Amino acid sequence: MLHIVACIKQVPDSREIRIDPKTNTLVRQGVPAIVNYFDLHGVEEALRIKDQFGARVTVVTMGPPTAEKALSQCIAMGADEGVLVSDRAFAGADTLATSYVVALTVQKVEDTWGPVDIIFCGKQTLDGDTGQVGPGVACRLDIEQLTYVEKTEHLDINTREIVVHRHLEDGVERVKAKLPVLITALAELNQPRRASLPGVLRGIRYKPIVWTTNDFPDIDRSKIGLKGSPTIVSKTWVPEPKQVDTEFLDTSDSKAAANQLADRLYTLGSLQNSVLA
Repeated sequence: MLHIVACIKQVPDSREIRIDPKTNTLVRQGVPAIVNYFDLHGVEEALRIKDQFGARVTVVTMGPPTAEKALSQCIAMGADEGVLVSDRAFAGADTLATSYVVALTVQKVEDTWGPVDIIFCGKQTLDGDTGQVGPGVACRLDIEQLTYVEKTEHLDINTREIVVHRHLEDGVERVKAKLPVLITALAELNQPRRASLPGVLRGIRYKPIVWTTNDFPDIDRSKIGLKGSPTIVSKTWVPEPKQVDTEFLDTSDSKAAANQLADRLYTLGSLQNSVLA
């Protein structure tokens, strides 16, 4: 049976993100937390493979104790197990330190439940927005990585081959790779399912497995948390909101509205040209 790991992160709702001007860090207190948008597409693809071929789906996340809610949501969707890696020593980790801990977690998952065939991550997170953790995990585990995947075309569990479409800036790349492999998911990959009522009840009752630094006896503490994070944010800022003048066309006739809009745009264009002249 296939074993799939889906890596997720609980992030602040991007619609309510604020920056602390003194520390240059995200203000998380009082901001609703959600499962990272792209990670949910990775979870969904793992569950689709499970539905088609049969698989064990283990969801892992690194974060504070409140991240249990994110794992419960994935369990409600149909994942089999959830692992929360949580310890104050992990706090303040950048992408380098995070990928180190996540890679160790995947290795421990393998030791606990057997070899991992596919790892899914979102293409990036809504808070960090770097897209570096997934590739970093693949490099540390020394496995193939397929980034920016928008379609899974074919999976052969006998030959252990997968064919995907990668969305690149200049087109779409069709790639075949051998398992094990790490995939970073785009939103175009699928539509995450709604949890069934039995799934919701299971998610509510589920208690995730929690691993701390004590569960990783060989961990290098110089590579985790702030100590293991060479990234320095020297400055951040929030763009000032701009006042935009808005006009409404007072008509229900689409043809008349189009004529009014064309006239107004022509007038505005003429005014702008006269100012530039």
